Amino acid sequence: MGVYLPKYKATDGTRKESKVYWMEFRFNGQEIRESTKTRSLTLAKKIMEKRRRDLEEGASGIRKRPQPQILSFAADEYLERKKTSLAPSSLDIEKVNLKHHLLPVFGKMLLCDIEAKEITKYQQVRLKEEAAASSINLEIATLRAIMKRHGQWERVQADVKMLQERTDVGRALTADEEKALLQACSLSRSRSLLPFVTLALETGARYNVVRMLQWRNIDFKNRCLQFGKDKTPAGTGRIVPLSPRAMATLEFWASEFPDRKPEHFVFPHQRYAGGGKKEHFGFTCGMTYDLDVTRPLYELKDAWERAKLRAAKILKGLPNDTDKEIQPLTCRFHDLRHTAVSRMLDAGVPIMKVAKIVGWSPSTMMEMASRYGHFTLDELRGAVESINRTVVSDTRKDAQPRPV
Repeated sequence: MGVYLPKYKATDGTRKESKVYWMEFRFNGQEIRESTKTRSLTLAKKIMEKRRRDLEEGASGIRKRPQPQILSFAADEYLERKKTSLAPSSLDIEKVNLKHHLLPVFGKMLLCDIEAKEITKYQQVRLKEEAAASSINLEIATLRAIMKRHGQWERVQADVKMLQERTDVGRALTADEEKALLQACSLSRSRSLLPFVTLALETGARYNVVRMLQWRNIDFKNRCLQFGKDKTPAGTGRIVPLSPRAMATLEFWASEFPDRKPEHFVFPHQRYAGGGKKEHFGFTCGMTYDLDVTRPLYELKDAWERAKLRAAKILKGLPNDTDKEIQPLTCRFHDLRHTAVSRMLDAGVPIMKVAKIVGWSPSTMMEMASRYGHFTLDELRGAVESINRTVVSDTRKDAQPRPV
């Protein structure tokens, strides 16, 4: 107890002594251990006495001062408080950000000891691990929310810069890629994969929006569905008409759940094992067990990754059981949304209608159209050639003899 210079393990394996003094004492049964942030022994002792006096004044009601917290404790409080305000998917992201990335680095540090240079170093390390800039920014946003609640973000805010995110990572599938992908999904043991992917392609909806659909959201009579909570307010609660392929998919899928209720999930939690026989809708599924229609499907990651590998083999004309190493189809699930938007724009659908279908807000509509619109060089060449087409047409009209 008192003021001391802690020892730490250096990179070469030797133990070295810190040059900055730390203070350690007990107060109300709690062990207080904090950095004094000084190399002066005399000043460190004064800082410790002042810290102890502040705590005593707060305990006696003279002055209330929040006790310093380490990030791991503050994170538990943060997640508990966010349970009522965040969607389950968003809360899962926060948990992953903390458990797998932030806590291993900052978990044992006091919030008041986290400095801007350490946050910048964290960003650099994550970039070397080939993490996406958008993912790193989400992690820093979680750290920022926790530090801000405890009044610690303001002192580092000016020196912490969010990373520049790429906006050109999405792409639209070609017709051949889509055909191969759907065929690959039809061969999956997961019977949810084909209808799930088909519905995402036909509506341009995000993964979690499709995942959280309930049967009450689908209006078979009017051939439309109403999405629930989405990423943006403009997307939440929107009504989207269903194409013939989407309707056929949902009608078949509904026949698989004859006892369904409005509150049941369209894609419920279930597990699969073994192979299956060919169904009349055109897919082979495994044996289903552990079905719980009151819980949404957790994830399709494994089935999705296997389907992408199978699709790549189909495109190359290789058998599914080939031992030849091959790269999976380069496609994120979000590219299904890119595909839907790109095809609507390419077909000349007005941007306002596209925005209404996919849930873009008016303020971001043009930015999103630029990001999601994918056109080939020939398509752009045709657009440029249309400029001259009007001029040539007018010139020909002027060249015709005028009636006297």
